[in-house]
Amino acid sequence: MPRLLILSQDAIEYKRLLSLADLPGLSSYAIKDPMDTIPCSEEFDLLFGEPALIRNVVGSLPNLRWAQSTWAGVEPLLKPGMRRDYTLTNARFVYGQQMSEYVFGYLLLIARGTLSRLQAQQEARWDISLPGTLRRKTLGLLGVGSIGAHLASTACHFRMHVRGYTRFSENCPDIETYYHGENLLEFATGLDYLVCVLPGTQATHKLVDARLLAVLPPHAWLINIGRGTTLDETALVQALNERRIGGAVLDVFQQEPLPPDHPLWRTPNTFITAHVAAKNYLPDIADLFCDNYLRFLRGEPLRGQVDFDLGY
Repeated sequence: MPRLLILSQDAIEYKRLLSLADLPGLSSYAIKDPMDTIPCSEEFDLLFGEPALIRNVVGSLPNLRWAQSTWAGVEPLLKPGMRRDYTLTNARFVYGQQMSEYVFGYLLLIARGTLSRLQAQQEARWDISLPGTLRRKTLGLLGVGSIGAHLASTACHFRMHVRGYTRFSENCPDIETYYHGENLLEFATGLDYLVCVLPGTQATHKLVDARLLAVLPPHAWLINIGRGTTLDETALVQALNERRIGGAVLDVFQQEPLPPDHPLWRTPNTFITAHVAAKNYLPDIADLFCDNYLRFLRGEPLRGQVDFDLGY
């Protein structure tokens, strides 16, 4: 009988949700703090929770076979010296809609000139300037995993042109043109909007640097919802201050919380949010675990399996 350890700040609610699913053969034990005593740790072969918490117990579960992360990112479980003799899955499939709402909320605000109209209203000024549109604009997705694919689908609704930059895959039907490897600058040239959806790995570290920013048109906007390490923040601040790109929407940063003295707070045409583009909606994550658990019992491939070498 599979034995599950739930280690999460929401452990009790996850246990309740899983009990409603009546999963065959599963027994579970829920704790909120990894410092709490785990009874008979050798009995647990399944693990479910936030990577920042479950990393503290991965090494003490000798019979661990599968761990389900409640996050899309699993960097805490990829540190040097961490064990890799188990299957790790992440929750990247549950964030697509929320990420699309965040990104296109800002894209519409930018394209339609909403902020200038609010300013005109405050000044009792009748603003008759024509709004822009997303139609026929070019969106570049730096990363086309499950979240990127959802963004591409939403972009097609607005009749945008969509480019994708990925390491390998070309299986999203809503991407018009794919770019790989050394074609990064070609991918970025002429974009109206660049959206970064990359995981935090050595290969993606400061991939968005001064060279890439230099090929973006002066009106282009950058949106980063992936990982803060993808972006060279110093290069971005300089590009924005020199008006070499249109602006930036940033939800993730190299250091979080973003320090009060960081220059990004005072950089023109910059919108900053506190890593809130998507939240953990517990029923969706519980459903993902349930689906993967049934696949696990049937010996089928699990959704969201992480490649330890690639880092995602």
